[in-house]
Amino acid sequence: MTAPAALLDRQRRASAATLDAIRWIVRDVRQSSVASEREFGVSAAQLFVLHTLAEKGPMSLGELAEHALTHQSSASVVARKLTEQGLISRTRAAQDGRRLELAVTKLGRNVLMRAPQTPQERLIGALDQMRIENREQLAILLGELILRLAPTGHAPPMLFEDGPADNAVDSDGPTLDGIRTAELHTG
Repeated sequence: MTAPAALLDRQRRASAATLDAIRWIVRDVRQSSVASEREFGVSAAQLFVLHTLAEKGPMSLGELAEHALTHQSSASVVARKLTEQGLISRTRAAQDGRRLELAVTKLGRNVLMRAPQTPQERLIGALDQMRIENREQLAILLGELILRLAPTGHAPPMLFEDGPADNAVDSDGPTLDGIRTAELHTG
């Protein structure tokens, strides 16, 4: 095989392997979300937020976004839907009346008693098992791919949730869940 032909074959194999990996992740999340909607009436992202609130206890929307590893505007969309369904409550904090706290309701706990682990929890668990340098490199490479696909400068919604049309981040450029790829390059 000539050098240009070998390079083209290597590029094709690398692209195919990358697409296969993305397909596996998307398939898992999509199937879990469809099953969650069918069995529990909530999306996988909503179930993930319920799990997070149940595990960590009442918290503000900003804290929820931080624990869910997503942008606050994306967490807000999911929290609003869960509140409308009566699965979480929004109440004023006893210690600070200015602070709104989100908490799982009895109805939400009933859903959680029957619900499996979410794909987001499995993904985060798998990422946590990777070396930090590999996670940073993965974030950089995925960020580069995303910038080439859709350089919108908007925060992404949670997996398989529709986000608000106006969830723009600040003007410093697109991010991956609030982490600018440039920040990862500079350490």
